[in-house]
Amino acid sequence: MNLKSQRKLASRMLKVGENRVWMDPERTEDIEIAITRQDVRKLIHEGAISPKRKTGISRSRAKAYSAQRKRGRRRGSGRRTGKKTARISGKDLWMERIRSIRVKLKELRHQRIISSLTYRRLYLLAKGGTFENVPHLMRFIETQGMKRR
Repeated sequence: MNLKSQRKLASRMLKVGENRVWMDPERTEDIEIAITRQDVRKLIHEGAISPKRKTGISRSRAKAYSAQRKRGRRRGSGRRTGKKTARISGKDLWMERIRSIRVKLKELRHQRIISSLTYRRLYLLAKGGTFENVPHLMRFIETQGMKRR
């Protein structure tokens, strides 16, 4: 029972590879008898020969990973490539830092914890890059005795 020629004919007619041709195991005698294209076409029409579905690439793992990334997983130091400034530009880091410091300075001036002169001095120091973050600014004010009495 050699169905190689029928398989080859069917694959050409169905425009799929030979491995994607499905032949009904219960109708092997009918398929074996079919030798012309017309015979094979008839069997395709009857459903004895049909193309198998194309196997796709599953997205389930990719979806699961992206869901985890949304929750903040899979973003550790082992995943990161390039410098810190390649992921977030130096300018963006600076803007984030200086804006929070300036907001804090305005709060302190508004609450009258520091004077306008002190505010201006600290503002210029911040612009010069003296303070790493808001807690550093607060420590500086505390140690230098710049709070209003």
